[in-house]
Amino acid sequence: MMLQILRYLPLVSLTWMFWLYFSPQITLQALFGNNAANEAASDVGSVTSASVTEPAVSPLADQFSSAPVDPTVEPNRIEIDLSDRTITLYRQNAKVNSYPIGIGRLGWETPVGQYRVLQMRRNPSWINPLTDQYILPGDPENPLGAYWIGFWTNGRDWIGVHGTPERNTVGEAISHGCIRMYNEDIEELYKEANLGRQVIVKQ
Repeated sequence: MMLQILRYLPLVSLTWMFWLYFSPQITLQALFGNNAANEAASDVGSVTSASVTEPAVSPLADQFSSAPVDPTVEPNRIEIDLSDRTITLYRQNAKVNSYPIGIGRLGWETPVGQYRVLQMRRNPSWINPLTDQYILPGDPENPLGAYWIGFWTNGRDWIGVHGTPERNTVGEAISHGCIRMYNEDIEELYKEANLGRQVIVKQ
């Protein structure tokens, strides 16, 4: 009897291994399609973290006093001017283009300093930090629009540049620290940006 059990043990083990590997992907494909399954399989943590872009925490200004400041200005960079409410792309110190932006509102000011592009997402998902509601990529209610460029995180919440379905908010101080752009503008910026690109935010 024991010999018969041992004979089928490898087959049972392989079956379990197959299920453990493929079952999460199959479930995601059934719910959200191939893109969601591939995205989740490749970088589940980043996708989830990137979703929480408008943090539901205390005012952001208090969180950046210890942020390191690099005095070097690189020739290929992104500059965000909060006073003019513009974002400018530089290539070899030459201005490529400048775009209007929405910025953090009073009490949730966009942090001033020098950062790096840490994360880039095309068609990002979003999780409401207050209700945990998951909003799919491409949903008209998705507040991130079609592109996301993250440059600061505390490990849970993110601040970055993103599109918006509310075009009237561009030019206003209205966000929880993030930079809002017209969807067509951030599409252009996204093509030029890359991971590690310097992001300078000045008052």
